[in-house]
Amino acid sequence: MAKALSKSQIVASLAETVGLTKKQAVQTLEALVALAYKNAKNSFTIPGLGKIVLVNRKARMGRNPATGETIKIAAKRVVKFRVAKAAKDAILGSK
Repeated sequence: MAKALSKSQIVASLAETVGLTKKQAVQTLEALVALAYKNAKNSFTIPGLGKIVLVNRKARMGRNPATGETIKIAAKRVVKFRVAKAAKDAILGSK
């Protein structure tokens, strides 16, 4: 399996594709990430890629796999990324 792209590889590819300098590409990428962090509580969508959403999980009963003991798992908020249909189709191919 191939390795994931590093930040510098993403920046270099983005700069080459769009015609920006690497410094401008880094600033653009960092601005997009900062915008996503700031707006995640309202959900943040990158068209064609997916959506970042905040989800409230209810408290539940779980099990310790080592001992089999039942434990209570507290309610919490988690961040999820929902992949857009266009991204799924582009990556997996349409049915």
